[in-house]
Formats: sequence, structure tokens, C-alpha cells
Amino acid sequence: MSKQEKITKTHSDILSSGQAIWKPLLIFLIPMILSNALQSFGSTVGMIIMGQGLGENSLAAASSVMPVLFFLISLVIGLGSASSVLIGQAYGGGQTARLKETVNTSLKFSFLLGIVLAALGLLFTHELLQVVKIPPSAMPQAVDYAQILFASLPIQFIYICYTTFLRGTGDSKTPFYFLVISTILSIVLSPILAFGWLGMPKLAIQGIALANVIAIVISMTILFIYLYKTKHILALSPSYLKNLKMDRQILKLMIKIGIPTSIQMVFVSLSVIAVISFVNQYGAQAAAAYGAMVQIISYVQLPALSLGMATGIFGSQLIGADQPHRLKDLLRSAVWMNYLMGGLLVTLIYIFSRPILSLFLVGTNTLDLAQSMLFLVVWAYLIFGHSTILAGMMRASGTVLWPTLIGIVSIWCVQVPLAYFLSHSVGLKGILYAYPIAFTVSVLSQYMYYHFFWRNKSHQNLFENNVSSSS
Repeated sequence: MSKQEKITKTHSDILSSGQAIWKPLLIFLIPMILSNALQSFGSTVGMIIMGQGLGENSLAAASSVMPVLFFLISLVIGLGSASSVLIGQAYGGGQTARLKETVNTSLKFSFLLGIVLAALGLLFTHELLQVVKIPPSAMPQAVDYAQILFASLPIQFIYICYTTFLRGTGDSKTPFYFLVISTILSIVLSPILAFGWLGMPKLAIQGIALANVIAIVISMTILFIYLYKTKHILALSPSYLKNLKMDRQILKLMIKIGIPTSIQMVFVSLSVIAVISFVNQYGAQAAAAYGAMVQIISYVQLPALSLGMATGIFGSQLIGADQPHRLKDLLRSAVWMNYLMGGLLVTLIYIFSRPILSLFLVGTNTLDLAQSMLFLVVWAYLIFGHSTILAGMMRASGTVLWPTLIGIVSIWCVQVPLAYFLSHSVGLKGILYAYPIAFTVSVLSQYMYYHFFWRNKSHQNLFENNVSSSS
């Protein structure tokens, strides 16, 4: 048995034991939170370089491009979520062949999707950026920044998929280790390429985008070598590269589970685009302040997002291992961790908001605006976390339709309309008031569906259900 197989077997043994589930959940969660924090940190360094060294127009440009990029990758996020459920259930049930075939199908489908979306992004760069109403002064830099990131989408999709696969088997440490490599490379390369250090050409905002792409390529290459050398269960097989053949049953399950999640991600990304278009109407200063606030929010929501993912992965493994009776304990543990970890983080943000925002912004007026915006929304991400955990729990069983509809309705029937109307009646800050209201509607709706419908259902392995229904 290889080292990685021992690691994942140990994780499975912990899950199948009688000890409190919060312990293995916490062990799994810490590397995942650190991984997400590293991703945010790499983005933060790029934003600091842009805000402090390249000016507010660069910061406004990058802040406006990111929602568009998120829109393009939203489909693979949904498919990755589906893959983690299928891999978790296959792994929990000891179905190694199913696990490997899920990897094969997911990789090929995601890569082909990445090629299509990269082509669309490059062909319609200006049109996509015009949707978010970027200030004219920031448009040239936004185009330069976006085109490099769009071209790298197939590579980013493969990297996203592999980190999802690893976590689906209960291994959150390996993605963290290799994310350390990519983050360090990105931080080192960003100023070198942006400012033309060490004899390199001065590429400005393009250099920061290129640094991120180079870091991902190097880290992913080393990851593939590591998995192959350690004979990891998820090592890239030569058979994956021989043809484009995909398992129809698995692809069908991926689409069934992943498309609703992808649709929700599309609506989320569109809502972000809508909100930032509302903000951009107030000028480059407002866009820069909002961009700085979003950077801090990306850290605040780390426990929530990580717990939502961890709950889905653990839940799918418990269902695969025929232990659905432990799902209630899993949910309880995840919820109290959300309020404990998230509450501590929110408190620290309130105390140290000024010096943190000063890392991104130079102008006093912009800094004051960003701080007031941050104070209006940061606390609401505790409610967001609770909602995310409930949705993650239900998706572990393949239940995606209603959690998805609830998410879409809370965004497009509550948040976006409120942000629009309040922006006209209250002003810029009115856009922020919509966040806590929408999060509250979401968590109440998710809980009602969970309490009255989902928890009373019988939850079984999706592969077994699919075989039974087709036989």
C-alpha cells in the first residue's frame, strides 16, 4: 500500500469509528481553510501591487475582471462539486474502479469545456467587460488582464478538478502543500513581471496575470509527478490521454448533479457582475473601495466555504459507507464551527479593518469609503456560512435542485433587486444593505427544506441507485 493510500485509508477509518465526528472534520478542515486562505493571499498580493504600485485604475480593472472570470469558470465549479460527491461516495463504498473512471471522465469533460470557454472569452473580451460597466479609464488594463486569464482556462480547470478529486478522497493536505508552491511562485513572480525587475520586461497588470498562470502550470506539473511517484490512487493514468472516451453513466450523473450547481454558480457570477456594475456607476474610487472590501470578504468567508465543501465531502463518504445516521452529527458540528471560527474572524476584521484596508488603498477618502462598506456586510457572512453548510449537506446525497433554486431565488429575487433599488434611493451604501437580507432569506429557506423534507428521506449511494433505476 502506498503512502497516499494509507493516508486516505486512515481518514476512512476515522469516519467509520465511533468517535465524535467534529474531530476528523476539524483535521480535514484546517488544511482546506489554509488552502483557500493561500488562494486569497495570492490574489491579495496581486491587488496590493496593483493598488500601491500601478494605481487605482489597475485595481478597479482587476476587480471588474474577476466576476467575469468567475462567470466563465462557474460551469466547472458545478462539475467539480458533482465529482467530489461521486468520488466521495465511490471512495466511502470502496469502489476504486468507479473512482478512477470518475476522474477520467471529469478531467476530459472539464478540459474540453475549458477550451470552449477560453475561445469565447478571447473572442468576446470587450463585450464581456462592457457588461460590468468598467470605468473608461480602466478598460485598456482590464482587457490586457482578462485575455491572459481567459487563455489559461483549460489549465485552470484541470488544476481545479484535481484539487477537488483529492479532497473527495479525504486528502486535504496534498492540495494545500502544492498550493503553497503556486502561491509562493505567484508572489515572487508578480512584482518581477509587473515592474520589470531582474532584467525582465515591464508588463504592468499583464505581468500579474502571467505570474498567476506560470505558478499554476509549474505547481500542477510537480503535483502530477508527485502523484505518479507515490503511486497515488489518483495518479494521472496514461490511458486517460489515449482517447476522448468517457463513461456515459458517470457523465450522466455528473451532469445531473453538477448542472444545477453550475447554473447556480452562473447566477451567482451574474449577480456579482450586476452588483459591481451598480458600484462602477459611482466611479473608479468606488470601484477601488469595493475591490478592497471584496478582498477582505474573501478571507472572512473562508470558514463558511470550507465547511460547506467539507460537509458535502464527509456527507458523501458517510452515505457511501452506509452510515447516513451520522449526518445529523456532521451538520451540528459544522454549524457550531462556522459560528465559532467565523465569529472570531469577523471580530478581528472589525478591530483591524483600517490597517488591513491600507494595504490596498492610498487615498484617505477611498479608505474611509471602503471601511464603511466593509462594516455593513462583514458580519452577515456568519449567516452565509450557515446556509452554505445546509446546502452542502443536502448535495452530499445528490439533492441539488431545491438547494440550487433557493440559492438563485435569494440572489435574484432578493439581493440584486434590493441592491438596485437601494442604490437609487439610499446611494452607494444601499447596495451593501441587500447582502444580509438575502443571506437571511437563504438560510431560513434552506433550513425549512432540510427540516421538513430532506432529513426524512432515505439517502443511498448514487451509483447503486443509478444501476437499480437502469436495470
